[in-house]
Amino acid sequence: MAVLVKNLQEKVPVKNELVDLASKAANTVLGAENFTKAEASIVFVDNDKIAELNQQYRQVNGPTDVLSFSMLEDEPLPGESEELILGDVIISMEMAFSQAADFGHSIEREAAFLTVHGVLHLLGYDHKKVEDKKLMRKREDAIMEQLSLSR
Repeated sequence: MAVLVKNLQEKVPVKNELVDLASKAANTVLGAENFTKAEASIVFVDNDKIAELNQQYRQVNGPTDVLSFSMLEDEPLPGESEELILGDVIISMEMAFSQAADFGHSIEREAAFLTVHGVLHLLGYDHKKVEDKKLMRKREDAIMEQLSLSR
């Protein structure tokens, strides 16, 4: 499993420990979902950048906390020996910081949760329907517990 974490913003300080935690969170999802030969990237951006992407790709005005861009949509899974490039998870660190304060937990926990959420989206999880939302939340909770970051 290969996870690349890149910080492309300067508005919220990002320590190496946070980068390591995001990588660990993504790898925990991939391991839990049996994607041992997979590659994904996690990119930290600011609200301006994520708002631009949100408008461009979802036609939604304004920032959001996390966007996932899957390379697998409507594509068959490759053979077992091939490395699978899953896609990119884009996280607004400004939104993560704000949400962490709103929920009363650390920026680390919020960034890890958004990473888990985003990587699950790359793997096909969704929350548009009630049943799908329940399943996704169950997987998020289980993975956050594995990371010792449960609610």
